[in-house]
Amino acid sequence: MNFQLLPTAQPFVKGHGAENDFILLPDPAGRLALAADEIRRLCDRRTGIGADGLLRAVRTTADPEAATMATEAEWFMDYRNPDGTAAAMCGNGIRVFARYLIDFGILPPGTVPVATRAGVRHVRVPERSPEFQGPVTVLMGRPHLPGPGHIEVAAGRRSWPALHVDMGNPHAVVLVDDLDHAGDLRTPPTVTPASAYPHGVTVSFVRLRSARHLQLRVHERGVGETRACGTGACAAVAAVRHASDRPDTGPGRYTVDLPGGRLHITVTTKGTMELTGPAAIVAQGGLTLTPAAPPHPWTRWSTPLPA
Repeated sequence: MNFQLLPTAQPFVKGHGAENDFILLPDPAGRLALAADEIRRLCDRRTGIGADGLLRAVRTTADPEAATMATEAEWFMDYRNPDGTAAAMCGNGIRVFARYLIDFGILPPGTVPVATRAGVRHVRVPERSPEFQGPVTVLMGRPHLPGPGHIEVAAGRRSWPALHVDMGNPHAVVLVDDLDHAGDLRTPPTVTPASAYPHGVTVSFVRLRSARHLQLRVHERGVGETRACGTGACAAVAAVRHASDRPDTGPGRYTVDLPGGRLHITVTTKGTMELTGPAAIVAQGGLTLTPAAPPHPWTRWSTPLPA
């Protein structure tokens, strides 16, 4: 039996990077206008598809936010948190985004430039074979530690000093002796002063197993605790390198273990970071948008997804 979507269905794919999962909506012409309520519904794990975030794949020439990057990248990753808010960057999401572009034949394997609200990032995607879907690497750029100082994070009846690290999105990184001290993380940790992060912050709790082996739990801004966080892993490495009495300024490779899997961070001789980890497309189909959302221009569609 041939699978065919309903005439009004919006095509989507579902993917994950280290169990950090995403809904991806192809929208090359930039015609979708999703409200925050719609995004929350789609990301809900009971009333929607369920995801830690939503990725809209739109050509840079078709989106005003990305138009200035059109000479550097053909595609823009419009990333939304599951609460509907826009975010600048997502290390796991961008690997899934690039995997989609390659797996569906939109771009050839190799290095893929992707425009984000944090700027253009380059993603290396190996050629896929039936037996092997290799890890994907994204060039994350250089971490910034701009302050402010004297940040404190409280969770699980404890509090710690935290370090602000910017990876295109803000992180407060805490070094702990035991990850269980962070509590259940069902509610956001308290970060003070509140003025330090007027738009919210992702909080990372880091346990150092060895000099270059970290364990990590992350409460993502607008999401909650996630199974993995790519920018959080990079921020954790930056904080560990900075925290010692003699900060590490040389190159190196770090292993970061999260509840959903393992990521690798390579710090280059220039101080930039490369994030490597799994990225897989696990499903595709059609979803129903609420009547308030505009109808999609592709009224009939079946695989493969349109470029």
